[in-house]
Amino acid sequence: MKKLIIAVAVMGAFAGSLAHAEDVIPEHSFTGNLSVVSDYRFRGISQTFKQPAVQGGFDYAHSSGFYVGNWNSNVSGNSFTDGSIEMDLYGGYKFNITPDVAADVGVLYYYYPGAQIVGGKKYNTTEVYGSVGYKWFTLKYSHAVSDFFGAPDSKNSNYLELNANFEVMDKTTLGFHVGHQKVKNVENASYTDYKVSLARDFGFATIGLAVVGTDADKSFYSLTNNGGKTKKLGDTTAVLSISKAF
Repeated sequence: MKKLIIAVAVMGAFAGSLAHAEDVIPEHSFTGNLSVVSDYRFRGISQTFKQPAVQGGFDYAHSSGFYVGNWNSNVSGNSFTDGSIEMDLYGGYKFNITPDVAADVGVLYYYYPGAQIVGGKKYNTTEVYGSVGYKWFTLKYSHAVSDFFGAPDSKNSNYLELNANFEVMDKTTLGFHVGHQKVKNVENASYTDYKVSLARDFGFATIGLAVVGTDADKSFYSLTNNGGKTKKLGDTTAVLSISKAF
């Protein structure tokens, strides 16, 4: 399951004074990102059995607002049988409703090469999403149009989240997140997650520290590895991250 989706924002050009030419936004832009995290938490649930992850991807954006991208991370075979990689493919359209209100709509496909549940069923999942952002706040809704990560009859599961980010000092951002995951037709699978984060851009990289937690059912979201060790994947924890955009 995924993560932090990194998509390229496409901003409008701002007219200068009569004495200056109008700024020009490139018609095509390409960006990339790379990060190392102490635990890969997707909507508050660990995807790496509480182990570190290396993550990265790239994005293409057109000046019209359309974009496509790819994001990847290692995942635990304890969570995804016979799988070790998550590959996310997405595309969408960003636009301004007003100068202060931005919107984003798109589709996201979670792909786990080689991973399958007993009986050959795949974890692969498709969601459509839409978000509206106003200054520091973003409200986003994601809706599964397939079964939700292999759970039977879980199509139409959904996730609603509210995010807020504030620049509290130069190059330092304080973030708040709360979300609710509804899993259709799966008893005890639905839960609420939260995150409080602080990140600073040091130039060579951005270093962040977040407190992540959920009210997820501890027995439902527990896994035992081949060595007999059991971990509760939704417990509150601190997550350290080092990332670089280029």
